[in-house]
Amino acid sequence: MPAMKLYPLFADLSRRAVLVVGGGAVAERKAAALLAAGAQVTVGAPELTPQLQRWARQGRIAHRAGEFAPGWLDYVWLVVAATADRALNARVAELAGLQRIFVNVVDDAELSSFQVPAVIDRAPLVVAISSGGAAPMLARLVRERLETLLDHSLGPLATLAARLRKRIRRRHPDLAARRRFYTALFDGPVAALLRSGQPKQAAEAAEQALLVAPAAATGSVVLVGAGPGDPGLLTLRGLRALNEADVILHDRLVSAEVLELARRDAERIEVGKQAGKHHATQDEIHALLLEHAKAGRRVVRLKGGDPFVFGRGGEELEFLREHGIPYEVVPGVTAALACAAHAGVPLTHRDHAQSVRFVTAHCRDSLDTLDWRALAQERQTLAVYMGVAGLDSLRERLLAHGRAASTPFALVENGTRANQRVVTGTLANLPERAAAHAVHSPALLILGEVAALADRLAWFGAAPLGGAVAAVRQLKRPLPPQEAAIPLRRLA
Repeated sequence: MPAMKLYPLFADLSRRAVLVVGGGAVAERKAAALLAAGAQVTVGAPELTPQLQRWARQGRIAHRAGEFAPGWLDYVWLVVAATADRALNARVAELAGLQRIFVNVVDDAELSSFQVPAVIDRAPLVVAISSGGAAPMLARLVRERLETLLDHSLGPLATLAARLRKRIRRRHPDLAARRRFYTALFDGPVAALLRSGQPKQAAEAAEQALLVAPAAATGSVVLVGAGPGDPGLLTLRGLRALNEADVILHDRLVSAEVLELARRDAERIEVGKQAGKHHATQDEIHALLLEHAKAGRRVVRLKGGDPFVFGRGGEELEFLREHGIPYEVVPGVTAALACAAHAGVPLTHRDHAQSVRFVTAHCRDSLDTLDWRALAQERQTLAVYMGVAGLDSLRERLLAHGRAASTPFALVENGTRANQRVVTGTLANLPERAAAHAVHSPALLILGEVAALADRLAWFGAAPLGGAVAAVRQLKRPLPPQEAAIPLRRLA
């Protein structure tokens, strides 16, 4: 992920001097936004639009007539250069920089020291969106979409919360209790009354809520499936749980992008396990869950993929139940589904695979417990989790129990993420292909007739590192003529 280009900042310009250089339609728009923020606006230009002239006559803005002069910059907090002359804009930006005054040059990110964002106004709640000057039209599109999601009652709700803030802090000195009160305020009857246009009743309901004695803190645990890495695959319920959490116990493979969606002040504890490198034993994880829940905290146990697919979610629920801790489960998109989809591999197919088996093969002991005769059957798909280190044994046992050496595979590394790689080949050369391309965890193996489709149906990220091309010919369903004419991508 690239570093954040701009530092988000909301500036209080109330009664502060701001200069707009330029007197055209763009300068008029900028002056209007600055006036709405309470700034003392001076517009410098030889000529003004009719609206700017009216504002000058009304005393809403000051007008400096004539060509720009360096003295215009004296005693101002902020400058907007909105002329059609880039050389003049550059001079304004240079002189402003020498005086350490922030300057925005309209439609010129290179000359600007700050950007004016696209704004969603639910005053006093304001949402600002910026692309760092790279794609202002995209920022506007995002704003348009968010406008439909953010109800206009959020403004009155924020005003009500501000009016009650000191009393809420006195009533609920404990941070966790105060957070629960705000959650109920923002997502309960008070908010509903404001949405229905009943501000008086909403204020009365808020006052009544303040009179209720604070409830004793009750801790709980939510098992949340984080998905395979792409934050867009996190469920809405999972996102809500992350934003309500006091403590997050997360696996090593939970992506940083998913963790970024959590509440900023939540305590984060990595408890991930990696082959041969256990950060925390399962008993230690249980102890942490119990400790924080008993302390009245809302705990999110955040697991890569889905908690109930090779995630020991069942063991953790059994432990919580034994100790009387309330819990719930938010399923996640498991790695087999997500990696297969992002590699263009259907796990089942009417002509090639009527079943799919989820298998974990992270150590020799787990390999010994599997029914290899059943796994070696044709016309089924194997989705093998945590199997990078055991590919030699996997191949050996499948071949010994009758699986054809020509069976295609697709090995998906970092599935759904920007650095996803897909390596394809056949069972005969599986370990060698993985070693040749230095495949490492996290990686999921998809083995079966359908894996041959990766070379043809891939749509996400880089093209597959080929090897399964020949296996496509083994699919019993012939390609349609228009598809047969399309060459398969080959990357050795």
